[in-house]
Amino acid sequence: MKILIVRTMPEFSMDIYANGLISGLQIVRPEWEIVAIAPVPLSRSSRSWQTRLHKYYERFWKFPNTVHRTVRQNKSDIVHIIDHSDGHLACVLKNQATVITCHDLINYFYPQNLQGSVQIPWISNALWRRSIHGMKHANHIVTVSQQTAQDVTQILGISPAQMTVVPNATSGFHPLFPLEREVLRQHYQLSADTTCLLNVGSNHPRKNISTILQVIQQLKIQQIPIQFWKVGEDFTAEQQSWIQAHHLQSCVTYLGKPDQPTLLQLYNAADMLLAPSTHEGFGITLLEAMACGTPVITGNTSAMPEVVGDAGVLIDPLNVEAIAAAILHLRRDSTYRQTLIQKGLERVKTFTWEAVAEAIAQRYESLLPQAPTACSKVTQKVNP
Repeated sequence: MKILIVRTMPEFSMDIYANGLISGLQIVRPEWEIVAIAPVPLSRSSRSWQTRLHKYYERFWKFPNTVHRTVRQNKSDIVHIIDHSDGHLACVLKNQATVITCHDLINYFYPQNLQGSVQIPWISNALWRRSIHGMKHANHIVTVSQQTAQDVTQILGISPAQMTVVPNATSGFHPLFPLEREVLRQHYQLSADTTCLLNVGSNHPRKNISTILQVIQQLKIQQIPIQFWKVGEDFTAEQQSWIQAHHLQSCVTYLGKPDQPTLLQLYNAADMLLAPSTHEGFGITLLEAMACGTPVITGNTSAMPEVVGDAGVLIDPLNVEAIAAAILHLRRDSTYRQTLIQKGLERVKTFTWEAVAEAIAQRYESLLPQAPTACSKVTQKVNP
């Protein structure tokens, strides 16, 4: 079977997904031929109108034509579009077996996610909506959670029979030896009595960082030795002002956007991952933390319960008192803490790229049950 993997412009989480899927397919279906194609990478941060217009041209005109041409030339059996934001590509592949992975439809619920990240949010939001409606033209949709599947049905009217839920996976994260962990804590000047909370990701309103800061304030009032590390996107100007106004500078630190080896160290050095998001399509940081043996406190909404099961603490993400109580419980009850650590380490074993690839490969096969196999080969292409 010949599979064409359609990547998106360079983007951290989508690159992880595409790389993980390809590596998994190589293991579970080594006889298949896999070709990966990607658009010309363009700056996501440029404020130049010329660059932005060029990006729209590449995304909505040139790259769709390139994908269509590549399908014809390679005689692909299946085209897998790995990002729902490129769903419009399915419109030019109507006579081709097409699969799309939908990671979330959060922008429908939180259109303010685009505020500050693009120059004209209403145009970007309109184009995004046009793209995801293109998923209706796909033969099958893979969603990373049951929550996302429900959102797709609710918003796009796509039948559950046309979807398969295949959870995400993680790799490269693991517990460090206790001595390594202690050295890291000393490096970051964390005393043995200090409880270090970590949050990894963006700073969209749904990430609920303001509630975390209120929790930190409450714990500080109770004279609990506490440190909060923010990794990923920096605090907003409003949040920074709030931190200063409540004198939290000594216990709140932004640590930038670390590479994976450094992020692994931060997960291990922290005592807990605090991720009280109000909505997630999946929640990959929950897996990463559990893989490192770091207990997770997260919201009891959307996809988070699907990810952590009984291996994490589920709380009302807007209840400051409940979040603070959960932190104190984990801080004071070492038996409870160790139970969560062990449950997390066991649970994360099931979230592998081989499992992802096997589930998706079976879906490919169901779409083309008589498809011939090809020589084992993986080819990476970039749209010239």
